[in-house]
Amino acid sequence: MSNAYLSRIGHDGPVAADLRTLEALTYAHATTIPFENLDPFSGVPVDLDTLREKLVHRHRGGYCFEHNRLLKSALDEIGFTTTGLQARVVWGGSDDDVTPRAHKLLHVDVAGAPYVTDVGFGAMTLTAPLRVEPDVEQETPHGVFRLLHAESPLGAWRQQVRLRGEWRTTYRFDLTPAFPVDDEAPNWFLSTSPKSHFVRGLTAARPTRDGQRLALAGRSFTAYASDGTPDRREIDTLAELRTVLTDDFLIELPAGIDDTLKRLF
Repeated sequence: MSNAYLSRIGHDGPVAADLRTLEALTYAHATTIPFENLDPFSGVPVDLDTLREKLVHRHRGGYCFEHNRLLKSALDEIGFTTTGLQARVVWGGSDDDVTPRAHKLLHVDVAGAPYVTDVGFGAMTLTAPLRVEPDVEQETPHGVFRLLHAESPLGAWRQQVRLRGEWRTTYRFDLTPAFPVDDEAPNWFLSTSPKSHFVRGLTAARPTRDGQRLALAGRSFTAYASDGTPDRREIDTLAELRTVLTDDFLIELPAGIDDTLKRLF
């Protein structure tokens, strides 16, 4: 188990292939390493072979293919049985929207019990693993989630989060294993295609250890309370944007990033 990774996420407790460790690492990772797309927005393709250097040693963040591949590596080193999965994101749309399998999450076996965990879903990133069991409300440090099951070509499982009394679907998935080679095409599209929202605009997110969720979309910065109530403000200057990225999202900004950020103004 990499001491550098544990130090990066601030975990100083014991590690073992058990539920307590899975919960601790999911929470520590999600609240420490931010979701961000500075590389695609800057025209730099995401290299999955160097994600440990980027996320651990350079104190950067990333998106789902980076976050969940890094967490999978750590869990595998501990002795968990893990499998990569891919999902169709429908957040902000209809449950039956036909979207590509362009999101990565993890299936984790814990003493024969199946769980999913996902530290790379932006503003709705999980901070606790979910038991793969249908129609059960599952409390996490950042909201109540559930998984619904019904056979569908779009994915038999739906993940939902309850926001201000309403259940909203984040994505659809099935339990078919996705191997590292399966990540390459969607990762390349997301980080290089002019059609990708990660290339077209700036985004960042991080759940905090006081129960908030922070989200940045362009120059719009929102802090969501534990019940989902938003506190939103517009960022007016480059200096303020840099401060938000470093202080709120905990990103060590790369050299030369100001030229990219100025495009937002």
